[in-house]
Amino acid sequence: MSIEGYDALVEEFKYLLEVEKPKTAQEKLVAAALGDRSENADYQAAKEKLRFIDKRLFYLNKMIQNAQVIDPSLHDHKRVSFGSSVTLVDLDTDEEKVFTICGVLESEPEHGLISVHSPLARAMLKKEVGDDFKIKLPNGIKEYEIEHIVYKNIYALKKNIRTKSDYAFH
Repeated sequence: MSIEGYDALVEEFKYLLEVEKPKTAQEKLVAAALGDRSENADYQAAKEKLRFIDKRLFYLNKMIQNAQVIDPSLHDHKRVSFGSSVTLVDLDTDEEKVFTICGVLESEPEHGLISVHSPLARAMLKKEVGDDFKIKLPNGIKEYEIEHIVYKNIYALKKNIRTKSDYAFH
C-alpha cells in the first residue's frame, strides 16, 4: 500500500481507539446506571457499538501490522509497477483505458484504481511501453498494448477518501 494509504489506516485506528471507543464506553456506563440492562435499549446499543468498534480495531490492527508500505514515487516507472498509471489500448477496439495500480484497500475500480492483486494488474506488471499482453476476462480473452506509463499519486486520483465522520459508528 502507499504511504498515504498506511497513514489513513493509522489515523482511523487512532481515532477509533482514542475518541470513539472511550466515548461509547462512557455512553454504555451512563446507560447502565439507568437500571435494568436487559430492557435498556441505550445500554444494548452502546454495547453493540463497542463490539463493532472492537472488530474494526482488530481488523485495522491486522492490516497495519501486515502492511507492505511502498513509496511508488521512488520507482522510475519505465516498467509497470506499483503506483504506475498505465494507458492501455484495446487491440480489438482501439479504445484507450487508464488504470493505476494500487493497494487492495486503496482500490476504486470504478475510477481506474485497481488492486495490485487483480488479474489485469498482475498481467501488466513489469511490462514496458509497446508491450502487448492477453488477459482472460469473464467475457473472453482481451488483448491490450501498453501505450504510456507514468507515476501519479494514488491519493490524488481517489474519489472516496474516508474522513473522521466516516470512522464513527452511528
